[in-house]
Amino acid sequence: MSSDLFQRDFFSNPYRPGTGHMPPHLAGRTSEQADFKRMLQQRVITENLILTGLRGVGKTVLLNHLKPTALHSDWLWTGNDLDEQSSLTEERIATRLITDLTSILSPIFVQTQITMPLGFTKNEGRKERPLGYSDLERIYNETPGLVSDKLKAILRYVGTLITGSQIKGIVYAYDEAQNMADHAEKDQYPLSLLLDVFQSVQRSPGGLPFMLILTGLPTLFPKLIDARTYSERMFHTIFLDRLSDAEARDAINVPVLVENSPIRFDAKTVENIVRISGGYPYFIQFICREAFDMCMSNLVAKQPMSVSTELIIKKLDNDFFSARWDKVSDSQRVFLKIVAQMPNCDEEFAVSDIIKSSADALQKSYSSSSVTQFLTRLQEKGIVYRTSSGKYKFAVPLLARFINRQLLAEFNLPRPFDGSSGR
Repeated sequence: MSSDLFQRDFFSNPYRPGTGHMPPHLAGRTSEQADFKRMLQQRVITENLILTGLRGVGKTVLLNHLKPTALHSDWLWTGNDLDEQSSLTEERIATRLITDLTSILSPIFVQTQITMPLGFTKNEGRKERPLGYSDLERIYNETPGLVSDKLKAILRYVGTLITGSQIKGIVYAYDEAQNMADHAEKDQYPLSLLLDVFQSVQRSPGGLPFMLILTGLPTLFPKLIDARTYSERMFHTIFLDRLSDAEARDAINVPVLVENSPIRFDAKTVENIVRISGGYPYFIQFICREAFDMCMSNLVAKQPMSVSTELIIKKLDNDFFSARWDKVSDSQRVFLKIVAQMPNCDEEFAVSDIIKSSADALQKSYSSSSVTQFLTRLQEKGIVYRTSSGKYKFAVPLLARFINRQLLAEFNLPRPFDGSSGR
């Protein structure tokens, strides 16, 4: 191969499994994008948006993909990742909101500053400067009342700025929103504050056009309901699930076509990747990246292209699952192995299901209280979560497959090549 191929990034790997990294092609998610376009047509905001789902389903990627859609529809877009520190208190969440708002308004709006005359000059001077954080902070400080009153005053002021302009509204988009929580013991209610402020300005005369998008794990929505019971009526919730087989094939095949890559996966390899990934976008990107590198090494060495599925699964176990497995104690591992053997382990499971399964696996079955305690601890560690129906699911996609691979390794049994649970 000639050297100019390297200069044209001929060997660049198009698959990007990192958090929030945009792939060359967004497979599926057409109905979700259509929902968002419909929401942008609201004259008065009655629906905000929640994007939720397990890790690895592409929530952040979809969120980033919605931004240009909003901008093309004449909406401004601001937001950030919400970590526990930035949303710990009401003052901190207020600072976050004002800072994010300033970042999009400064390039658009200006303030006129009057300069006082010097010496014998009687004419006042006028100087224009971008709207800054200090301008909004002054409104905040001069408004009497609670933190919520101050934030509402700022949003109402901004509403007057955009009235009559081509701007249809402002989207506030926050990722990792499951990190937000009220802290009654500290008399701090940042999550309730956020909901109260947006509901209030959206219901104000004229309906100020501020839309809220929250992205997070499935634990997010129960938190919102606990904070404000009306949250259920504030949001349109989109639960992102795995891709269909056809969509997964597109996620595998299209990137190499877009990048004009010399690598093409054969049909058998594509079907193996679909099966191993379970249709989860992160796993598709991870597996394809490794498979691409293997094939490219073969190509450079002028060897037949091949993909070692077993090596990729081992690397996936080490890079993704092991860190989560290390969080749990020995007794919790035994508990999870019992759950992973249940036929409905990849779906919802109840306390009674686990009790029944433990009776077949242990000399003494778990009691209802012990199962509840295990699930509570594992929920705190982000391994499982409670569903809206009061049952439980694994919070980590394909975790049952990983756990069953550990069981096979303990008994020195061969690992299934296709990444299945081995049941």
